[in-house]
Amino acid sequence: MAVPASLITIDAGSSLPPFEQVRSQLARQISDRTLAVGTRLPTVRGLATELGLAANTVARAYRELEEAGLVETRGRAGTFVSALGERSRVALRQAAAEYAATAHALGIGVGEALDVVRAALR
Repeated sequence: MAVPASLITIDAGSSLPPFEQVRSQLARQISDRTLAVGTRLPTVRGLATELGLAANTVARAYRELEEAGLVETRGRAGTFVSALGERSRVALRQAAAEYAATAHALGIGVGEALDVVRAALR
């Protein structure tokens, strides 16, 4: 099952570069399971053509998704949503639980702990 390019929109007026718009929209769809594990992504050239972007722009988005473990490239077979993304979610939940326990042990309130996380994510 391939993802239709219509699930990705590029906002020419956005301050985000096009590769980041592609990367973040695909990452969000993988994270919220709109794109299931095993879903085949369009080819770099095919998606670039459909979105009116340079192939290098889409290639960079795919490369960053692969580095994050959200997709995997299987040679000529294409690029697919990776099961590593699910394992990454489990690891993230474990890290969050450890962080929450540490914050609690240090007597840091929820609001401040969340502020620290937000700052770290920037």
